[in-house]
Amino acid sequence: MSLVKLSIKGISYSQTQNGAYALILNEVDGERKLPIVIGAFEAQSIAIALEKEIKPPRPLTHDLFKNFAERFDIVVKQVIIHKLVDGVFYSSLICERDKIEEIIDARTSDAIALALRFSAPIFTYKNILDKAGIYLKSNAAETDPGSQELDDVLSNPETFGREEETNQSGDVYAKHSLQELNELLDQAVSQEDYEKAAKIRDEISRR
Repeated sequence: MSLVKLSIKGISYSQTQNGAYALILNEVDGERKLPIVIGAFEAQSIAIALEKEIKPPRPLTHDLFKNFAERFDIVVKQVIIHKLVDGVFYSSLICERDKIEEIIDARTSDAIALALRFSAPIFTYKNILDKAGIYLKSNAAETDPGSQELDDVLSNPETFGREEETNQSGDVYAKHSLQELNELLDQAVSQEDYEKAAKIRDEISRR
């Protein structure tokens, strides 16, 4: 079975599962997207890895894993999403130590959080993408009449948090100067409130 390389498009609050997030992966050499439902903690960890300017004052679990692995010369070479059963994705970490390769089973959300920290590529098999991949909204009507239900997940994949919360916080943060926003960002990071930090970062980016 041939492997297909994926990239991370972003994270959106899941409209279908309360308290969950949708991680959106892009087919690198194609137009399909692979949405994967993940928990809030994993979404936060992935979002922090994507946002280079947000530095946690203490290592998160995935940062600790990376530090531990590096101390013992273990490198994550790649991540493969290798199975889909009843809507659940299964992944493997392909690791290397002393030129010996090992395969470690992992939840997909954890595997991707680690792939970001090791700058490791993410792959899936073509048959999984054929089964679970969806097309861009512009092509959805032609390719999959039932894909309309996914529009909410794909409508704003860069958002980390509830849409209504983001709008409200955006109105609040719009009243602050850039200097105040940067101070609020530093405060949110020091308090380890990374979801708030991401919203403040979004407001700074809009300026």
